[in-house]
Amino acid sequence: MYINDINLSPLVVNEPSESYQSGESVNRWVEVLVDCPGSTGLFTYRLPAQLEIKPGDILSVPFGAQQLGAIAIRLLAQLNIDLPPEKIREVEDIVSVGFFPSAYWELLNRVAAYYYTPLIQVIRVALPPGLLGRSQRRIRLVGGGGAGGQRGREAEGQGGRGAGRSGYLLGYADPLAFLTPTARQVWELLQGQPAGDYSFVYLQQKVKSAYRGIRELLRFGLVESYLEPPRLTRPKLQKAVTLTGIIDQELTTRQREILEVLRRHGGELWQNELLQICNASSSILKTLAQKGYIVVEEREVLRTEQGPTLVGDGAKALTTAQTSALETIQTLDEFAQVLLHGVTGSGKTEVYLQAIAPLLNQGKSALVLVPEIGLTPQLTDRFRARFGNKVSVYHSALSDGERYDTWRQMLTGEPQVVIGTRSAVFAPLPNLGLIILDEEHDSSFKQDSPIPTYHARTVAQWRAELEHCPLVLGSATPSLETWVSVGTSPPSPLSASREGGQERNFNSSLLNHEAGVRSYYLSLPERINSRPLPPVEIVDMRQELQQGNRSIFSRSLQAALEELQERKQQGILFIHRRGHSTFVSCRSCGYVLECPHCDVSLAYHHTEEKAPELLRCHYCNYARSHPKFCPDCSSPYLKFFGSGTQRVTQELARQFPELRLIRFDSDTTRNKGSHRTLLTQFANGEADLLVGTQMLTKGLDLPQVTLVGVVAADGLLNLSDYRASERAFQTLTQVAGRAGRGEDPGRVIVQTYTTEHQVIAAVRSHDYQSFSQAELEQRQALNYPPYGRLILLRLSSLDPIQVQNTAQVIATALSTEEEFEILGPAPASILRVANRYRWQILIKFAPDALPQLPDWEEVRSLCPSSVSLTIDVDPINII
Repeated sequence: MYINDINLSPLVVNEPSESYQSGESVNRWVEVLVDCPGSTGLFTYRLPAQLEIKPGDILSVPFGAQQLGAIAIRLLAQLNIDLPPEKIREVEDIVSVGFFPSAYWELLNRVAAYYYTPLIQVIRVALPPGLLGRSQRRIRLVGGGGAGGQRGREAEGQGGRGAGRSGYLLGYADPLAFLTPTARQVWELLQGQPAGDYSFVYLQQKVKSAYRGIRELLRFGLVESYLEPPRLTRPKLQKAVTLTGIIDQELTTRQREILEVLRRHGGELWQNELLQICNASSSILKTLAQKGYIVVEEREVLRTEQGPTLVGDGAKALTTAQTSALETIQTLDEFAQVLLHGVTGSGKTEVYLQAIAPLLNQGKSALVLVPEIGLTPQLTDRFRARFGNKVSVYHSALSDGERYDTWRQMLTGEPQVVIGTRSAVFAPLPNLGLIILDEEHDSSFKQDSPIPTYHARTVAQWRAELEHCPLVLGSATPSLETWVSVGTSPPSPLSASREGGQERNFNSSLLNHEAGVRSYYLSLPERINSRPLPPVEIVDMRQELQQGNRSIFSRSLQAALEELQERKQQGILFIHRRGHSTFVSCRSCGYVLECPHCDVSLAYHHTEEKAPELLRCHYCNYARSHPKFCPDCSSPYLKFFGSGTQRVTQELARQFPELRLIRFDSDTTRNKGSHRTLLTQFANGEADLLVGTQMLTKGLDLPQVTLVGVVAADGLLNLSDYRASERAFQTLTQVAGRAGRGEDPGRVIVQTYTTEHQVIAAVRSHDYQSFSQAELEQRQALNYPPYGRLILLRLSSLDPIQVQNTAQVIATALSTEEEFEILGPAPASILRVANRYRWQILIKFAPDALPQLPDWEEVRSLCPSSVSLTIDVDPINII
């Protein structure tokens, strides 16, 4: 029964040890949070006598006409609702024993409150798939299957409205003659399916107004309706054979052979493995079990991702800077935020490894978050070589079974290292000693959809605080939010430095807490073995064009590629490819068409095929047609930038036919394990050149690479986003850092039409300090993060007029508030995606004086059912 006026945010789940105990035979009840869209309160269920339910358990409960997943919140000795006890339904079963300690539950509640998301949605993100299941209504033929022939009729009375009816029309020669066209379509669909069984949802998709036809078929008794229970993820069981007795001479020769094989394998084997070795059938094992010589029993088989076999690895000698950083991290035994700022190739991973090692010996665990697990096989391999089977990976690319088993392994409390993507921030490690975010600046840590639109860095900060453990943020190019939060930016009211040390106290606007937080800035300014950072050569593509070179490769890059081929060395070519983010630039003078009202470039606005070429600002909605001539120099050479990897590889094959290429982008790395395969081929010298997109910037350590070429840096510099410069600097610096990591010196060539851009100057000199200072001054002047806060409202609908009107209505309603600024509404960068038209509204306000934010339920009430609304707090991607 639903309890009104329950506020979920402050709910605290009891510790699992505090379960309800009753010495009397009395009714017991439990309040649960049900996984059902639209249900925001608690529901009360009766506890079956045979189930020992504790707060935090994941349950299966009847809900209306279906079974749903639910979380046990608290147990009751007496009812607190006015409803006869006999009308309260019973819990069906326990799906998984609970793991919600109070600190973990507070984390989930904080995420729900901060990101304006129903608590059950946050729980779904935290749990592995399959734990919260949902039943579905299915329709099947009565008395037999479809095209596959007859089948035995399943148990009567499973809730089917048509169950037990005689299906009298089947006695007629042509029963379809009595049916309406809709019912006939449904009947024919079911007849065409071997089992004669489809879900109600599928039939609705295939037949218009299918429910009418189904109702007719039910009335005539031709079909029945039943409820399929949730398909929940369960442990995988497999039969194992164990030797229990001495081999007796009375056994047959064949039986003795099987027992001898079992003995030679230590007395235990999986049944399928034993049968395969002995080429025997299970009947002979059954006979041996009856005689007492063996025991056959089901045991669980853990489904975990298996990495390659690796040679063990020991701790490496550290540089002075690494030693200093490690000592500082190891002194921390409570919550503190650490920025490990190390140039590319400075050995941040080795610091992580040596910081974790003593924690495992103390019985504690570590959580390591990486942007994309598929792009970091080298990092996971290094961890496994150092810590062996104590390392697990946890990410969405695993199968449901692998995620479920890995998740349950965490609950054991054994000291372990979990490496995962952003969702692993919810990994239920009970004794957490350290959290690490590698490449903390990466935008992959932010979830845009579905809700909650959380940032793993923010949630990791909350979790480290609740678990009383340090948080290490590692990067060669830290995000400006982190740079400011640890007090490395110019002094501001939000931070106060302590003279003579690296520790700083600050009030974190990101954490939204008032309590002071210890923060540390640790620097690794040099590469391992004092290897120099590669020199960066900037090539002005305007001059290349003027001097007659119309190739996408400058003469300098062409010469470097020829030299690479002659010396049998390896290189990387980076291409920024974002088809929807194309900007317009003059190839003669470098002029970029910009919005007259905003400090961003105009973007090509793609609506549909053969539409007029329109340039639009996605902040204020200013629009203009695409000019035929450059407004600055009148040149006709206006170019849409956006060359992809495929075009570049074709051009390479034409100009350098002897170069062996590997293309490394989303098109060539779709299959599981393909990242590792391609990188292994390249590391083994099977190709001279690795051609790819942003994937190349993440976690690659290839000592044999001596050349890095950036084909067109302008694709990064001129995006219609206030973060464009920061992202461009991070990406170019990271990809440049792939060169010169081995014995041979490296070289970087960056091609651009805007050599005077501040990002290009900073990349050339590897100067993060000057870039961050200049960028922060602009952000502060415009009240953008980290000095301001943003909330992005994303609206979408199949109806272009309705979504536009709804966006205008919401913007008008919000504009009555004076404490924040409204930008928009404006269409999204790509107006239509999957036939849905998208608009957005940006809310901007200062973090130090939080405004009275709108009542989001009132805002949602302004949206008709055909328009969906997503509230993205602290958005990373605005375009």
